[in-house]
Amino acid sequence: MTSLTLAAGPARRRRTAWVPTLVLVLGALYCLIPVVWVVMAATKSRAELFSTFTLAPGTGFLDNVHDLSRYRDGIYWQWMANSALYAGVGALLSTMVSAAGGYALGRFAFRGREFVFKLMLAGVLVPGIILSVPQYLMLSKMGLADTYWSMLLPSILSPYGVYLMRIYANAAVPGELLEAARMDGAGEWRIFSRIAVPMMVPGLITVFLFQFVGIWNNFLLPYVMLADDTKFPLTLGLYTLLAQGASQPALYTLVITGCLLAILPLIGLFLVIQRFWSLDLLSGSIKA
Repeated sequence: MTSLTLAAGPARRRRTAWVPTLVLVLGALYCLIPVVWVVMAATKSRAELFSTFTLAPGTGFLDNVHDLSRYRDGIYWQWMANSALYAGVGALLSTMVSAAGGYALGRFAFRGREFVFKLMLAGVLVPGIILSVPQYLMLSKMGLADTYWSMLLPSILSPYGVYLMRIYANAAVPGELLEAARMDGAGEWRIFSRIAVPMMVPGLITVFLFQFVGIWNNFLLPYVMLADDTKFPLTLGLYTLLAQGASQPALYTLVITGCLLAILPLIGLFLVIQRFWSLDLLSGSIKA
């Protein structure tokens, strides 16, 4: 009886192993089919887009890119440059602040540290939509509304980034190594920049990626802050094109092509950063 029960166990597990696989496949299809449709729709001419609804490629991709580049003297590429500026600079500054804040909270004991950390955790739970209007009112009082600073300043502090770097600093930076550096006469800034930061690189890359993608895809903040369409990021610029498409259906092809081009930088960034993740994991295993 015991042997039959043991034999039935693996067989039962094999029969039910397809359930999570099926769920993952369905989830992947749910996420990928809209992306595939955008890729295929961007290749269709205006006549093909409105006459057929298939996933077969069309013949108008180059014409769509050409028309998109000519629209209002190439304002789409201005939106692309704005998104790169907001996401690149904002994510870099946010990563630097998160590294310093997380390291300080993780490696220094001071009065009120736990209160500050819990305040950061509370900030993680606050939706961005709640903060957009107060941020606009503050920046408007300072005369910074409808400027590039109105997009960059709210992006610098990331509660989730500080939280993640505090956890990572505790795990990746040995306290004994920091004490040895202090005994050798190294200052705190030198210890942080020369010892702690190189050990925190995988965590910093993760924070940078999260912030870059979050800022790149952000719609509400620019919608509240910006009025000049030459300062719009891609999300808000494509939204205005889509709104105009209700009266000018020809703009729909430009919107779809613009959406396809807008995701290419994110794909390229992920591929580049994935390489650094692999290198960091490999170097860590070699050192171990």
